[in-house]
Amino acid sequence: MDIHFDLVIRKGNVVLTDEVRQIDIGIRDGKIAALGENLMCSEHTPVYDAEYLHVLPGMVDAHVHFNEPALGHWEGFATGSAALAAGGCTTYIDMPLNGVPPTVRVSALVRKLAAAEGQSLVDYALWGGLVPGNVGDLQGLAEAGVIGFKAFMSCPGGEGEDIFAEVDDQTLCTGMQEIARLGLVLALHAESEEIVSKRAAKAQEEGRREALDFVDTRPIEAELEAVKRALRYAEQTGCKLHFVHISSAEGVEAITEAKAKGLDVTVETCPHYLALTSEDLAQLGPVAKCAPPLRTVEDQNRLWAELLAGRLDILASDHSPCPTSMKQGDFFEAWGGISGAQSSMELMLDEGHLRRHVPLTELSRMLSLEPAKRFGLYPRKGVIAVGADADLALVDMNGSYTLQANDLLYLHKHSPYVGRTFGCRVKATFCRGNRVYELGEGVAALAEGAWLRPAVIVGGGGGG
Repeated sequence: MDIHFDLVIRKGNVVLTDEVRQIDIGIRDGKIAALGENLMCSEHTPVYDAEYLHVLPGMVDAHVHFNEPALGHWEGFATGSAALAAGGCTTYIDMPLNGVPPTVRVSALVRKLAAAEGQSLVDYALWGGLVPGNVGDLQGLAEAGVIGFKAFMSCPGGEGEDIFAEVDDQTLCTGMQEIARLGLVLALHAESEEIVSKRAAKAQEEGRREALDFVDTRPIEAELEAVKRALRYAEQTGCKLHFVHISSAEGVEAITEAKAKGLDVTVETCPHYLALTSEDLAQLGPVAKCAPPLRTVEDQNRLWAELLAGRLDILASDHSPCPTSMKQGDFFEAWGGISGAQSSMELMLDEGHLRRHVPLTELSRMLSLEPAKRFGLYPRKGVIAVGADADLALVDMNGSYTLQANDLLYLHKHSPYVGRTFGCRVKATFCRGNRVYELGEGVAALAEGAWLRPAVIVGGGGGG
């Protein structure tokens, strides 16, 4: 008997949670309706031949900066989500800090949602922010549907009334108590402002303003001090913590020790810490500037060892775009953020699987499954399973190519990966069964990405 499907993806090498199998995927009403060999379907059912491709769950990128409202000329939802679709990402979580105003009150969240409406090619959720003076706004943001909260322990920069300021220890502790009550997660940029600011002032006084001088101002000890301080507060408050863009094995080790003590904490790193080093920064210049900065080859090897040992939870891009003009000139004044979201999955499959033989199931866990679980989007997102959204990345694991600037779908076509040769390439991306990207054809004409809220908010609202 024929079974009704809207689409069948035929004979792909499907990356499941525990194995890779060549099977068919039957899709109906945007969901995965069946998995199996030689699925029966009507002769009128569209079929996508994936026999020579690997099919992974779409990436869930928990850390991107699309700068609307007001800074869409840096990167907005339309171009940012297009780049993600081309990179095999089907869900992203947008950070609260670079829009004007930042998403630290419900009124700002409403403005961001209005900017995103009808613009995103793939599904999205939104972070709220924790800053001095807004602890009383956290419950309203939770009830309105934010996925969690983001705070900085070092100064993120910016000028004017609508800056996203770093938290002092009192705000951090009080905020953690409230976020624990709400049942959400606090994501932390963990660098000690005291260490960083003193070293930066000293370097500039001495006229040291080159790439490696910048790296020296943000040492691993600044990351480690902030991580350990935040873990102490988490132990006191019971707040769930997620450390973003950890750049060192020392940071991972401290977080692993906290997990062993029973703390509810997760750790994220980014592809650029696993693919680029401080030597690359000196060669490439401000296009590769970020905070925390790129580390030495030795530090990178130790971070890879942590990944290979299974001690990293999440891989996320920390896509932080800006106009190309802001990536030029004085190194200390240049914008500190990497445009990398389009390359995240390809980079990790290339560096991790093709070069270091990390199992695809393990990479998929960090790229998709764990972020979906951590932020209340699982089992709808993050996994290829019956009942889950049909969010799929089809990858040619033999599709070697060299990235050119014109391949990038960002608003501003700069990236430290331009000129890099990848051993694999995303061939197509499906979000809820809709093909949002096809290599050679580009992205879909209609932006039908949906706003997602966490499945459960304790003390707040609900969502789907």
